[in-house]
Amino acid sequence: MKVKRLIVLNLLVFSVGMMLSVMIIHNKNSSEVDLVAMNELVKTIEKNWGKEESFNKLDFKQSFSVVDPSGKLVYQTSGSHYINLYESIKHRETIIDIWQNNEMVGKLIIPNKDHEILQQIKKELIIAISLIFSFLMVTSIIYIVYIDRTLLKPFQHLKDFAANVARGNLDIPLNMTQNNYFGAFTESFDLMREELSLARQREYESNRSKKELVATLSHDIKTPIASIKAVSELLLIQAKDEKVTKQVNTIYSKAEQIDLLVTDMFHATLEELQQLKLTVTEESSEILIDMIENVNYDQQIIHDPIPECMILMDPVRMQQVIDNIISNSYKYAGTRITVHSQINQGYLELHILDFGPGISAEELPLLFNKYYRGKNVKGENGSGLGLFISKYFMENMKGEISCSNRNDGFTVVLKIKLA
Repeated sequence: MKVKRLIVLNLLVFSVGMMLSVMIIHNKNSSEVDLVAMNELVKTIEKNWGKEESFNKLDFKQSFSVVDPSGKLVYQTSGSHYINLYESIKHRETIIDIWQNNEMVGKLIIPNKDHEILQQIKKELIIAISLIFSFLMVTSIIYIVYIDRTLLKPFQHLKDFAANVARGNLDIPLNMTQNNYFGAFTESFDLMREELSLARQREYESNRSKKELVATLSHDIKTPIASIKAVSELLLIQAKDEKVTKQVNTIYSKAEQIDLLVTDMFHATLEELQQLKLTVTEESSEILIDMIENVNYDQQIIHDPIPECMILMDPVRMQQVIDNIISNSYKYAGTRITVHSQINQGYLELHILDFGPGISAEELPLLFNKYYRGKNVKGENGSGLGLFISKYFMENMKGEISCSNRNDGFTVVLKIKLA
Protein backbone atom coordinates (compact mmCIF):
# COMPACT_ATOMS: atom_id res chain seq x y z
CA MET A 1 0.00 0.00 0.00
CA LYS A 2 2.82 2.43 0.85
CA VAL A 3 4.56 1.68 -2.46
CA LYS A 4 1.38 2.45 -4.43
CA ARG A 5 0.95 5.75 -2.60
CA LEU A 6 4.55 6.69 -3.33
CA ILE A 7 4.14 5.91 -7.05
CA VAL A 8 0.89 7.89 -7.26
CA LEU A 9 2.55 10.83 -5.45
CA ASN A 10 5.48 10.80 -7.90
CA LEU A 11 3.12 10.73 -10.91
CA LEU A 12 1.11 13.58 -9.42
CA VAL A 13 4.19 15.72 -8.82
CA PHE A 14 5.47 14.97 -12.34
CA SER A 15 2.10 15.96 -13.86
CA VAL A 16 1.95 19.18 -11.83
CA GLY A 17 5.51 19.98 -12.92
CA MET A 18 4.61 19.52 -16.59
CA MET A 19 1.53 21.75 -16.23
CA LEU A 20 3.59 24.39 -14.43
CA SER A 21 6.22 24.36 -17.19
CA VAL A 22 3.56 24.79 -19.88
CA MET A 23 1.99 27.67 -17.95
CA ILE A 24 5.36 29.40 -17.57
CA ILE A 25 5.99 29.22 -21.32
CA HIS A 26 2.40 30.15 -22.25
CA ASN A 27 2.24 33.20 -19.98
CA LYS A 28 5.42 34.76 -21.35
CA ASN A 29 4.38 36.75 -24.41
CA SER A 30 6.87 38.31 -26.81
CA SER A 31 7.35 42.05 -26.52
CA GLU A 32 4.95 44.03 -28.72
CA VAL A 33 5.24 47.71 -29.65
CA ASP A 34 2.17 49.97 -29.56
CA LEU A 35 2.29 51.30 -33.12
CA VAL A 36 -0.04 54.25 -32.40
CA ALA A 37 2.00 55.32 -29.40
CA MET A 38 5.20 54.81 -31.37
CA ASN A 39 3.98 57.06 -34.22
CA GLU A 40 3.00 59.72 -31.70
CA LEU A 41 6.47 59.43 -30.15
CA VAL A 42 8.19 59.85 -33.55
CA LYS A 43 6.11 62.93 -34.36
CA THR A 44 6.79 64.45 -30.96
CA ILE A 45 10.57 63.87 -31.30
CA GLU A 46 10.57 65.34 -34.84
CA LYS A 47 8.65 68.35 -33.58
CA ASN A 48 10.99 68.89 -30.64
CA TRP A 49 14.26 67.99 -32.36
CA GLY A 50 17.07 70.06 -30.98
CA LYS A 51 15.26 70.43 -27.68
CA GLU A 52 16.45 67.19 -26.06
CA GLU A 53 15.54 68.41 -22.58
CA SER A 54 11.90 68.25 -23.60
CA PHE A 55 12.21 64.50 -24.24
CA ASN A 56 11.99 63.97 -20.51
CA LYS A 57 8.32 64.92 -20.66
CA LEU A 58 7.46 62.34 -23.31
CA ASP A 59 4.82 59.82 -22.22
CA PHE A 60 5.86 56.45 -23.71
CA LYS A 61 5.61 53.24 -21.67
CA GLN A 62 8.60 51.51 -23.26
CA SER A 63 12.21 52.58 -22.95
CA PHE A 64 13.87 54.08 -26.03
CA SER A 65 17.02 55.79 -27.30
CA VAL A 66 17.55 58.62 -29.77
CA VAL A 67 20.77 58.84 -31.84
CA ASP A 68 22.02 61.11 -34.61
CA PRO A 69 22.65 59.79 -38.15
CA SER A 70 26.21 58.79 -37.22
CA GLY A 71 24.93 56.64 -34.36
CA LYS A 72 25.96 58.99 -31.58
CA LEU A 73 23.61 58.90 -28.60
CA VAL A 74 21.46 61.97 -28.23
CA TYR A 75 19.01 60.82 -25.56
CA GLN A 76 17.89 57.61 -23.82
CA THR A 77 15.46 56.68 -21.09
CA SER A 78 16.50 54.85 -17.91
CA GLY A 79 15.45 51.43 -19.18
CA SER A 80 17.39 51.63 -22.44
CA HIS A 81 20.91 50.26 -22.85
CA TYR A 82 22.04 51.53 -26.23
CA ILE A 83 25.57 50.53 -27.33
CA ASN A 84 25.73 51.20 -31.07
CA LEU A 85 23.69 50.73 -34.23
CA TYR A 86 25.37 47.44 -35.04
CA GLU A 87 24.33 45.93 -31.69
CA SER A 88 20.78 47.29 -32.11
CA ILE A 89 20.48 45.67 -35.53
CA LYS A 90 22.00 42.46 -34.14
CA HIS A 91 19.39 42.26 -31.38
CA ARG A 92 16.56 43.05 -33.81
CA GLU A 93 15.60 46.25 -32.05
CA THR A 94 13.02 48.56 -33.69
CA ILE A 95 14.83 51.38 -35.56
CA ILE A 96 12.84 54.31 -37.03
CA ASP A 97 14.30 57.24 -38.93
CA ILE A 98 13.51 60.74 -37.67
CA TRP A 99 12.98 63.36 -40.41
CA GLN A 100 12.86 67.10 -40.27
CA ASN A 101 12.45 69.30 -43.34
CA ASN A 102 12.89 66.23 -45.59
CA GLU A 103 16.22 65.47 -43.97
CA MET A 104 17.00 62.52 -41.72
CA VAL A 105 18.26 64.01 -38.51
CA GLY A 106 18.35 60.93 -36.29
CA LYS A 107 17.01 57.53 -35.38
CA LEU A 108 14.60 56.26 -32.73
CA ILE A 109 15.62 52.91 -31.27
CA ILE A 110 13.16 50.85 -29.20
CA PRO A 111 14.81 47.82 -27.48
CA ASN A 112 13.62 44.27 -28.23
CA LYS A 113 12.82 42.51 -24.94
CA ASP A 114 12.35 39.01 -26.40
CA HIS A 115 15.86 38.04 -25.26
CA GLU A 116 15.10 39.12 -21.68
CA ILE A 117 11.81 37.26 -21.75
CA LEU A 118 13.56 34.13 -23.03
CA GLN A 119 16.14 34.33 -20.25
CA GLN A 120 13.40 34.75 -17.67
CA ILE A 121 11.57 31.69 -19.06
CA LYS A 122 14.79 29.66 -18.85
CA LYS A 123 15.37 30.77 -15.25
CA GLU A 124 11.82 29.90 -14.16
CA LEU A 125 11.93 26.56 -15.99
CA ILE A 126 15.27 25.69 -14.37
CA ILE A 127 13.83 26.47 -10.93
CA ALA A 128 10.66 24.46 -11.60
CA ILE A 129 12.51 21.45 -13.05
CA SER A 130 15.07 21.53 -10.22
CA LEU A 131 12.29 21.48 -7.63
CA ILE A 132 10.51 18.63 -9.41
CA PHE A 133 13.60 16.48 -9.78
CA SER A 134 14.69 17.25 -6.21
CA PHE A 135 11.35 16.03 -4.95
CA LEU A 136 11.51 12.95 -7.16
CA MET A 137 15.05 12.25 -5.96
CA VAL A 138 14.01 12.56 -2.30
CA THR A 139 11.02 10.27 -2.80
CA SER A 140 13.22 7.80 -4.70
CA ILE A 141 15.71 7.76 -1.82
CA ILE A 142 12.85 7.19 0.62
CA TYR A 143 11.60 4.37 -1.59
CA ILE A 144 15.08 2.78 -1.76
CA VAL A 145 15.43 3.00 2.03
CA TYR A 146 11.97 1.48 2.41
CA ILE A 147 12.86 -1.39 0.06
CA ASP A 148 16.13 -1.94 1.94
CA ARG A 149 14.36 -2.14 5.30
CA THR A 150 11.37 -4.20 4.20
CA LEU A 151 12.99 -6.55 1.67
CA LEU A 152 16.78 -6.57 1.62
CA LYS A 153 17.51 -6.58 5.36
CA PRO A 154 14.85 -9.23 6.18
CA PHE A 155 16.23 -11.34 3.34
CA GLN A 156 19.74 -10.94 4.79
CA HIS A 157 18.38 -12.04 8.18
CA LEU A 158 16.92 -15.13 6.50
CA LYS A 159 20.26 -15.83 4.83
CA ASP A 160 22.19 -15.51 8.11
CA PHE A 161 19.59 -17.64 9.86
CA ALA A 162 19.94 -20.38 7.22
CA ALA A 163 23.73 -20.27 7.64
CA ASN A 164 23.37 -20.68 11.43
CA VAL A 165 21.01 -23.63 10.97
CA ALA A 166 23.41 -25.20 8.44
CA ARG A 167 26.22 -24.95 11.02
CA GLY A 168 23.96 -26.53 13.63
CA ASN A 169 23.68 -23.36 15.68
CA LEU A 170 20.01 -23.56 16.65
CA ASP A 171 20.05 -21.25 19.68
CA ILE A 172 19.76 -18.00 17.71
CA PRO A 173 16.12 -17.10 16.96
CA LEU A 174 14.95 -15.44 13.77
CA ASN A 175 13.50 -12.11 14.86
CA MET A 176 11.66 -9.96 12.34
CA THR A 177 9.91 -6.62 12.56
CA GLN A 178 6.18 -6.43 12.02
CA ASN A 179 4.60 -5.96 8.57
CA ASN A 180 7.53 -7.39 6.62
CA TYR A 181 7.08 -9.36 3.41
CA PHE A 182 8.65 -12.50 4.92
CA GLY A 183 6.33 -12.68 7.92
CA ALA A 184 4.85 -16.11 7.18
CA PHE A 185 8.23 -17.53 6.13
CA THR A 186 9.85 -16.05 9.24
CA GLU A 187 7.42 -17.79 11.57
CA SER A 188 7.76 -21.07 9.67
CA PHE A 189 11.55 -20.95 9.69
CA ASP A 190 11.67 -20.14 13.39
CA LEU A 191 9.29 -23.00 14.15
CA MET A 192 11.54 -25.25 12.09
CA ARG A 193 14.54 -24.06 14.14
CA GLU A 194 12.74 -24.85 17.39
CA GLU A 195 11.69 -28.28 16.14
CA LEU A 196 15.23 -29.04 14.96
CA SER A 197 16.59 -27.91 18.31
CA LEU A 198 14.13 -30.15 20.17
CA ALA A 199 14.88 -33.06 17.83
CA ARG A 200 18.61 -32.61 18.36
CA GLN A 201 18.07 -32.43 22.11
CA ARG A 202 15.99 -35.63 22.04
CA GLU A 203 18.60 -37.32 19.88
CA TYR A 204 21.32 -36.24 22.25
CA GLU A 205 19.40 -37.48 25.28
CA SER A 206 18.69 -40.78 23.53
CA ASN A 207 22.34 -41.26 22.56
CA ARG A 208 23.45 -40.25 26.02
CA SER A 209 21.06 -42.76 27.60
CA LYS A 210 22.43 -45.49 25.36
CA LYS A 211 26.01 -44.58 26.18
CA GLU A 212 25.25 -44.41 29.88
CA LEU A 213 23.59 -47.85 29.63
CA VAL A 214 26.65 -49.26 27.85
CA ALA A 215 28.96 -47.65 30.40
CA THR A 216 26.88 -48.97 33.29
CA LEU A 217 26.75 -52.51 31.88
CA SER A 218 30.48 -52.38 31.13
CA HIS A 219 31.18 -51.36 34.69
CA ASP A 220 28.84 -54.02 36.07
CA ILE A 221 30.36 -56.76 33.90
CA LYS A 222 33.81 -55.97 35.27
CA THR A 223 32.68 -57.04 38.75
CA PRO A 224 31.93 -60.74 37.97
CA ILE A 225 34.97 -60.86 35.69
CA ALA A 226 37.12 -59.70 38.60
CA SER A 227 35.60 -62.51 40.68
CA ILE A 228 36.37 -65.07 37.95
CA LYS A 229 39.98 -63.86 37.80
CA ALA A 230 40.31 -64.01 41.57
CA VAL A 231 38.93 -67.60 41.74
CA SER A 232 41.18 -68.61 38.84
CA GLU A 233 44.24 -67.26 40.68
CA LEU A 234 43.21 -69.23 43.78
CA LEU A 235 42.74 -72.42 41.74
CA LEU A 236 46.14 -71.93 40.13
CA ILE A 237 47.73 -71.88 43.59
CA GLN A 238 45.91 -75.03 44.67
CA ALA A 239 46.08 -77.01 41.43
CA LYS A 240 48.58 -79.91 41.33
CA ASP A 241 47.61 -81.55 38.09
CA GLU A 242 49.21 -80.13 34.96
CA LYS A 243 46.03 -80.55 32.93
CA VAL A 244 43.96 -78.69 35.51
CA THR A 245 46.56 -75.94 35.71
CA LYS A 246 46.41 -75.50 31.92
CA GLN A 247 42.61 -75.29 31.96
CA VAL A 248 42.60 -72.76 34.79
CA ASN A 249 45.20 -70.70 32.95
CA THR A 250 42.91 -70.71 29.92
CA ILE A 251 40.00 -69.52 32.05
CA TYR A 252 42.15 -66.76 33.56
CA SER A 253 43.49 -65.56 30.18
CA LYS A 254 40.01 -65.45 28.66
CA ALA A 255 38.71 -63.55 31.69
CA GLU A 256 41.62 -61.12 31.27
CA GLN A 257 40.75 -60.74 27.57
CA ILE A 258 37.11 -60.04 28.38
CA ASP A 259 38.20 -57.55 31.02
CA LEU A 260 40.35 -55.68 28.47
CA LEU A 261 37.54 -55.65 25.90
CA VAL A 262 35.02 -54.34 28.43
CA THR A 263 37.52 -51.71 29.60
CA ASP A 264 38.03 -50.56 26.00
CA MET A 265 34.27 -50.40 25.47
CA PHE A 266 33.86 -48.46 28.70
CA HIS A 267 36.49 -45.88 27.77
CA ALA A 268 35.31 -45.65 24.15
CA THR A 269 31.84 -44.80 25.42
CA LEU A 270 33.07 -42.04 27.70
CA GLU A 271 35.80 -40.74 25.40
CA GLU A 272 33.88 -40.67 22.12
CA LEU A 273 35.33 -37.22 21.50
CA GLN A 274 38.57 -38.87 20.44
CA GLN A 275 36.79 -39.54 17.15
CA LEU A 276 36.75 -35.80 16.36
CA LYS A 277 39.71 -35.39 14.05
CA LEU A 278 41.56 -32.11 13.56
CA THR A 279 43.71 -30.93 10.66
CA VAL A 280 45.93 -28.12 11.93
CA THR A 281 47.33 -25.81 9.25
CA GLU A 282 48.90 -22.38 9.04
CA GLU A 283 46.24 -19.72 8.42
CA SER A 284 46.15 -15.92 8.26
CA SER A 285 44.59 -14.21 11.27
CA GLU A 286 42.22 -12.41 8.85
CA ILE A 287 40.12 -15.58 8.74
CA LEU A 288 39.08 -14.91 12.35
CA ILE A 289 37.23 -11.76 11.25
CA ASP A 290 34.99 -13.84 8.97
CA MET A 291 34.45 -16.39 11.74
CA ILE A 292 33.32 -13.66 14.14
CA GLU A 293 31.09 -12.04 11.52
CA ASN A 294 29.51 -15.43 10.77
CA VAL A 295 27.98 -15.39 14.27
CA ASN A 296 27.45 -11.62 14.49
CA TYR A 297 23.74 -11.93 15.03
CA ASP A 298 21.82 -8.67 14.73
CA GLN A 299 25.11 -6.73 14.85
CA GLN A 300 25.59 -7.38 18.58
CA ILE A 301 29.32 -8.12 18.29
CA ILE A 302 31.89 -5.31 18.26
CA HIS A 303 35.47 -6.33 17.52
CA ASP A 304 38.77 -4.47 17.22
CA PRO A 305 41.02 -4.96 14.18
CA ILE A 306 42.84 -8.28 14.58
CA PRO A 307 46.66 -8.10 14.30
CA GLU A 308 47.94 -9.57 11.05
CA CYS A 309 49.90 -12.77 11.67
CA MET A 310 50.04 -16.47 10.80
CA ILE A 311 48.44 -18.86 13.29
CA LEU A 312 48.02 -22.62 13.77
CA MET A 313 44.44 -23.84 13.63
CA ASP A 314 41.85 -26.09 12.05
CA PRO A 315 39.44 -23.51 10.55
CA VAL A 316 36.40 -25.79 10.88
CA ARG A 317 37.09 -26.58 14.55
CA MET A 318 37.98 -22.97 15.37
CA GLN A 319 34.63 -21.88 13.91
CA GLN A 320 32.95 -24.42 16.23
CA VAL A 321 34.84 -23.02 19.23
CA ILE A 322 33.79 -19.43 18.42
CA ASP A 323 30.22 -20.59 17.75
CA ASN A 324 30.07 -22.33 21.15
CA ILE A 325 31.36 -19.31 23.07
CA ILE A 326 29.20 -16.73 21.27
CA SER A 327 26.17 -19.01 21.56
CA ASN A 328 26.67 -19.24 25.33
CA SER A 329 26.92 -15.44 25.55
CA TYR A 330 23.70 -15.01 23.54
CA LYS A 331 21.94 -17.64 25.64
CA TYR A 332 23.04 -16.77 29.17
CA ALA A 333 24.09 -13.10 29.01
CA GLY A 334 21.85 -11.65 26.32
CA THR A 335 24.00 -8.53 25.97
CA ARG A 336 26.29 -7.04 23.37
CA ILE A 337 29.63 -8.80 22.90
CA THR A 338 33.05 -7.17 22.56
CA VAL A 339 36.10 -8.91 21.13
CA HIS A 340 39.62 -7.58 21.82
CA SER A 341 42.76 -9.14 20.36
CA GLN A 342 46.49 -8.92 20.98
CA ILE A 343 49.72 -10.85 20.42
CA ASN A 344 51.26 -12.05 23.67
CA GLN A 345 54.16 -14.49 24.27
CA GLY A 346 53.81 -16.51 21.09
CA TYR A 347 50.00 -16.52 21.02
CA LEU A 348 47.27 -14.48 19.38
CA GLU A 349 44.79 -13.84 22.18
CA LEU A 350 41.08 -13.25 21.60
CA HIS A 351 39.29 -11.77 24.62
CA ILE A 352 35.52 -12.32 24.18
CA LEU A 353 33.58 -10.18 26.67
CA ASP A 354 29.88 -10.14 27.45
CA PHE A 355 28.16 -7.97 30.03
CA GLY A 356 25.89 -10.48 31.73
CA PRO A 357 25.83 -11.63 35.36
CA GLY A 358 28.71 -14.13 34.95
CA ILE A 359 28.86 -17.22 37.17
CA SER A 360 29.76 -17.93 40.76
CA ALA A 361 33.44 -18.28 41.69
CA GLU A 362 33.07 -21.89 42.84
CA GLU A 363 31.72 -22.93 39.41
CA LEU A 364 34.62 -21.50 37.39
CA PRO A 365 36.90 -24.58 37.74
CA LEU A 366 34.04 -26.87 36.65
CA LEU A 367 33.00 -25.12 33.43
CA PHE A 368 35.19 -27.26 31.17
CA ASN A 369 34.05 -30.58 32.67
CA LYS A 370 32.03 -32.92 30.51
CA TYR A 371 28.25 -32.63 30.97
CA TYR A 372 28.63 -29.84 33.52
CA ARG A 373 26.03 -27.08 33.35
CA GLY A 374 26.05 -24.07 35.64
CA LYS A 375 23.35 -22.97 38.01
CA ASN A 376 22.29 -20.13 35.69
CA VAL A 377 20.93 -22.35 32.90
CA LYS A 378 17.34 -21.27 33.71
CA GLY A 379 15.74 -24.10 31.73
CA GLU A 380 17.80 -23.45 28.57
CA ASN A 381 18.48 -26.46 26.38
CA GLY A 382 22.04 -27.73 26.44
CA SER A 383 24.24 -30.75 26.91
CA GLY A 384 27.12 -29.37 28.99
CA LEU A 385 29.57 -30.33 26.22
CA GLY A 386 30.17 -26.97 24.52
CA LEU A 387 33.10 -25.74 26.61
CA PHE A 388 34.40 -29.28 27.08
CA ILE A 389 34.59 -29.72 23.30
CA SER A 390 36.07 -26.23 22.90
CA LYS A 391 38.84 -27.05 25.34
CA TYR A 392 39.52 -30.33 23.56
CA PHE A 393 39.82 -28.52 20.22
CA MET A 394 41.98 -25.68 21.54
CA GLU A 395 44.44 -28.03 23.24
CA ASN A 396 44.72 -30.17 20.10
CA MET A 397 45.46 -27.00 18.10
CA LYS A 398 48.31 -26.21 20.58
CA GLY A 399 46.27 -23.39 22.08
CA GLU A 400 44.52 -22.65 25.35
CA ILE A 401 41.12 -21.52 26.58
CA SER A 402 40.23 -19.90 29.90
CA CYS A 403 37.43 -17.86 31.42
CA SER A 404 36.96 -15.40 34.25
CA ASN A 405 34.43 -13.08 35.86
CA ARG A 406 34.63 -9.28 35.69
CA ASN A 407 32.81 -6.67 37.69
CA ASP A 408 30.65 -5.92 34.66
CA GLY A 409 30.45 -9.31 32.96
CA PHE A 410 32.18 -12.49 31.86
CA THR A 411 35.30 -13.06 29.72
CA VAL A 412 36.53 -16.04 27.69
CA VAL A 413 40.12 -15.92 26.42
CA LEU A 414 41.25 -17.97 23.41
CA LYS A 415 45.02 -18.30 23.00
CA ILE A 416 45.86 -19.34 19.44
CA LYS A 417 49.42 -20.51 18.75
CA LEU A 418 51.43 -18.38 16.34
CA ALA A 419 52.89 -20.25 13.35
